[in-house]
Amino acid sequence: DWPLPRWVAHRGAGKLAPENTLAAFRLGASFGYRAFECDVKLSADGVPFLLHDTTLARTTDGRGRAGRLAWAELSRLDAGSWHGRQYAGEPMPTLAAVAAYLRANGFVLDLEIKPTPGQEVETGRVVARAAAALWAGAAVPPLLSSFRPESLHAAMRAAPQLPRALLLDTLWDGCLEIAARLDLVAIITNHRIMDHALAEHARV
Repeated sequence: DWPLPRWVAHRGAGKLAPENTLAAFRLGASFGYRAFECDVKLSADGVPFLLHDTTLARTTDGRGRAGRLAWAELSRLDAGSWHGRQYAGEPMPTLAAVAAYLRANGFVLDLEIKPTPGQEVETGRVVARAAAALWAGAAVPPLLSSFRPESLHAAMRAAPQLPRALLLDTLWDGCLEIAARLDLVAIITNHRIMDHALAEHARV
């Protein structure tokens, strides 16, 4: 009963377009992708928007921590030129803009909660509430995923109806026990760090 397609376009279109932008989603869709992944965090004034890194320097013309700036400032940044001149002026989108695009086209989303350090609980709560409102009535709601258990716990309390997944890059002590308490639909990890016994334990 897994609702997501087998193939999911990472950050919109992988490395083929500026990550986490609407340009990336459009390019991914042009290759036939119908499921996407993106990263979301909060501006200083609580607006959910797309960005992977804690800081702005790698993928925008801004500097410093993204979470310290209000959305009015963040919205003016160029998030495309670093990838190529054809993307100059491409902005970082809000979660609301991404939801509108995806729902209009019948696409589905793995929404990674990527909090600025120290904002794990707030980001989980705000993003979950926003996602619940933006995808209200959708046949397939967004999957809320995160490396941060505290973000997923806050999301569970804020919007328990939305499915959740824990991301793991290592199998740290207690991760499966914590996963069980989060009432997850999935644990997402590299197959190389799993074995059959662990997979069966996670399934239970």
